[in-house]
Amino acid sequence: MVWQIPVGILVAILLWAALNYNALVRGRQHVRESWADIDTELKRRYDLIPNLVAAVKGYAAHERETLEAVTTARERARNSHGSPGKQAADEKNLVAGLQKLLAVAEAYPDLKANANFLALQQELTNTEDRIQAARRFYNGNVRDLNTRIEVFPSNVIASLFRFRPEEFFEVESAVIRQVVDVSFGG
Repeated sequence: MVWQIPVGILVAILLWAALNYNALVRGRQHVRESWADIDTELKRRYDLIPNLVAAVKGYAAHERETLEAVTTARERARNSHGSPGKQAADEKNLVAGLQKLLAVAEAYPDLKANANFLALQQELTNTEDRIQAARRFYNGNVRDLNTRIEVFPSNVIASLFRFRPEEFFEVESAVIRQVVDVSFGG
């Protein structure tokens, strides 16, 4: 009878450890799955960019520097397979290049009215929205996993089995962080 109490406590501890370990593994799998979703959407964007560049090139051939910068940024981002932070830096450069490319397009009314260009631009906009949604989902999963890794008592199991915090994927456009110049003077 006396031996049942320590055995019961040991079973409870093992059950607690197994439940926490499984929750950490599930969290890590959610992060990996949501990263794959981001990767899918980024590849979709990479496939659209050459078509967009070709459409602009036909109308704005003298904007060679902008077109080359977008192409170079696309290749760098497409070949980036490092951490989310490294990939985010490459994506930020690509987004900045795309913004310049679309600004160039604004200067060409015939291009802005071209059905092919408009369709590509709409598809790129939809893809950007999907990337943002996937990024938010991924970052939410990273937040949940990192919280579980850091809070007591699950941090005991996390450190025992060497679970490491994941990195957030943060791509912000340079335009978002710029201060808006508002002037009411003449």
